Amino acid sequence: MSVCIDYMQIEAPMPDSQSTLEQRRSQIIFEIAQLGDFRPGSVHPQFRRCGKPNCACARDLNARHGPLMRLSRKIGGKTVQDTLSDPAQVRQAQREVDGFRRFQALSSELLQVNQRICQLRPV
Repeated sequence: MSVCIDYMQIEAPMPDSQSTLEQRRSQIIFEIAQLGDFRPGSVHPQFRRCGKPNCACARDLNARHGPLMRLSRKIGGKTVQDTLSDPAQVRQAQREVDGFRRFQALSSELLQVNQRICQLRPV
């Protein structure tokens, strides 16, 4: 039997002090401003067959060319892939994708903090 825990769903208790929440909100906004370049997507290897009849990949069902490193993302509901031809491009794309994931986490936390501030703010 295996157990799967989705850590994104486990929320830390929110502080009750409005001033503490406002300080956290300022800190989150500061962290977002420091992120630098980011973009959605994923970086992954891809192995392909070339289609040439005399190539090993045509004779052996397990043979493939690669890995070709790809950056995949959705544009207008369609998946678009760019080939990352050198290691520097792969590292840059991975940093940008990691930055986007950090942006998503910070944005989610900012929303939660703001909602709590709104609940605590007097009418």
